[in-house]
Amino acid sequence: MNKKIAALLTVGLVIALWFIPVPAGLKPQAWHLFSIFMGTVVGFILQPIEAGSVALIAMVMVALTNTIKFTEVLTAFSGSTVWLIVSAFILARAFIITGLGKRIAYLVMRSFGDSSLKLVYSLVISDVIIGPAIPSNSARSGGLVFPIVASLCQAFDSHPGTSSRRIGAFLMTSVFHIDFVVSAMFLTAMVGNPIAAELAKKILNVDITWMSWFIAAVVPGVVALIAIPYVLYKIYPPEIKNTPEAKEMANKVLQEMGPISKGEKIMLAVFIGLLVLWATAEFTKLNGTLIAFMGLCVLLMTKVLTWDHVIKETKAWDTLVWVGSVILMSDYLNKTGFIPWFAKILENQMVGVSMITAIVLSFAIYLYSHYFFASMSAHITSMYGALITLGVAAGAPPFISAFVVAMASNICGCLTHFGSGPSPVYFGAGYVDQKTWWKLGFVVSILHIIIWVGVGGVWWKILGYW
Repeated sequence: MNKKIAALLTVGLVIALWFIPVPAGLKPQAWHLFSIFMGTVVGFILQPIEAGSVALIAMVMVALTNTIKFTEVLTAFSGSTVWLIVSAFILARAFIITGLGKRIAYLVMRSFGDSSLKLVYSLVISDVIIGPAIPSNSARSGGLVFPIVASLCQAFDSHPGTSSRRIGAFLMTSVFHIDFVVSAMFLTAMVGNPIAAELAKKILNVDITWMSWFIAAVVPGVVALIAIPYVLYKIYPPEIKNTPEAKEMANKVLQEMGPISKGEKIMLAVFIGLLVLWATAEFTKLNGTLIAFMGLCVLLMTKVLTWDHVIKETKAWDTLVWVGSVILMSDYLNKTGFIPWFAKILENQMVGVSMITAIVLSFAIYLYSHYFFASMSAHITSMYGALITLGVAAGAPPFISAFVVAMASNICGCLTHFGSGPSPVYFGAGYVDQKTWWKLGFVVSILHIIIWVGVGGVWWKILGYW
C-alpha cells in the first residue's frame, strides 16, 4: 500500500473514532485512549512509517491530549517485560556470534540425520535447545536454521523447480512449521510471549511465569513437534527417504569449526544457568528480567559480548519503544474501564455458551484472523487483550483463557507466506508454490487446533488448571 494512503487511513481512523459519541458506560478518557490505541495498531499493520515511530507518536498524543499524564507515559520504558525482551535479543546475538547455535544444530544432525524424517527431527531438537535463548523466530529460524536447511537442499541436489520435491520442499515446509511450536513452548522464545503474559496480568490478574508457561506448553508442544513433521511426511513426502549424506555434511562442518571455543563454553554455561534460574524463579523469588541481566553481565565481563554489540542490537531498542507503548496503552485501557466494559459486552453475548466452546472459539478466531495480518506482533497488540476475556466470560479459568490465546498467537504464522518474519524467507526459497503453501498451512492449522485445544485441554485438566 502507498505510504501516504496508509498514513491517511491511520490518522483518519483516530479522528473518526475520537469524535464518535462516547458509548454509554464509558468515560471520555477511555474512549479517546481507545481511539489512539486503534490508530497505533492500524499504523503497525499498514506501516506508513516504522513501528517505533508510530509508537512514539502515539505516546506523545496521549500525553498532549492528557489522556495519560506524561509522567505516566514515561513508565512505558520502566517495566520489566520490555527489558526482558531487550535483554533476550542481546543474549540471542551472543548465541549467534559465538557459533554455539550452529554447532548444536550440526551436532544433533550428525547424531540423528540419516533419513529425511529424522533429519527434520534433528533440526527440531536443535530448535528446541536454542529456542529459550533466542526470542525472535526471524533470527532463530530465518537467520540460524534456514542457512543450514538451504545447504542441505543443495547437498542433495534439490533445487527450486523440477527437483524441489527430492527433499527441499519437505525440509522447507517442515522446518518452517515446527519453529512456531518452539516459539509457543517457551516464554522467551518469541517477542510476543512476554507481551501476552504482561497483558494477561493486567487484564485478568493472571501470573504467568517462565516455568508455568513451559509446564503448560510442554506436552501439547512435544506432541505437535512429533506430529507435524510426520503428517507432512505422509501428505507431502520427499522423494529421498534416506539421507546418510547429511551426517557426512554435518561432520565436515564440525571439523571446519574446530574444537569448541572459549566463547562457546562461556555462552553454554550462561545459557544453562539462565534456564536453571528461570525454572526455579518461583522458589528463589528472582525476577525473570534480573536473571537475564545477570547473564548479560557475565557475557560482558568475559568479553563474549562487548558494549558495542549491545548498542548495535537495533532490534532490541526498536522493540523497547513499540512494546513499551503497547503495554502502557493496554494497561490504561484496563484502568480507565474500557476493557472491563468490553468484557461485559462479551459476557452478555456468551450467555448459554459452554466454556469449552468459548475456549475453542477464542483459539480459532485468533488463529484464522491471522490471514489478515503480516505481523504476529501487530496481531497480539490488536486482538489478544480482547480475546482472552472471551473464555472468562463463559466461565473458563483466567489462566486457560489467557494461555490458549497465547498459544494461538504463536502458531498462527503457519497459515500464509507473509504472516511472520520467517515466512518470506522459507517461501522465497522457491521450493513450494503459493497454492500448496497455503493448503499445507491450513492442514497444519487443523492439527494445531486438535493438539493445543484437545491434547492441551487434557494436559491442563491433569495439571488442575480447570
